[in-house]
Amino acid sequence: MIGFTGHAVKRLEMFFLSPRFRGKGYGTAILQELIEKEGISFVDVNLQNEAARKFYEKNGFRVHATSEKDGQGRPYPILHLKLTK
Repeated sequence: MIGFTGHAVKRLEMFFLSPRFRGKGYGTAILQELIEKEGISFVDVNLQNEAARKFYEKNGFRVHATSEKDGQGRPYPILHLKLTK
């Protein structure tokens, strides 16, 4: 297994890829499949996770809103990304 994802109604809830498979195109291939087959068009990213933000931006997502707290009310700023292509 190289990783796993979880999604619900157009929203990617989680995407984990083993570090040894990063930078080889697997993540992009998986994400594009989810976009095409599952209609994924939204994802949330922690503000400090610059690598994730760059990955999603490379794949056509852009920030459309922000939150000062995460879904559990903790003080972790969140970027809400939306597919724009």
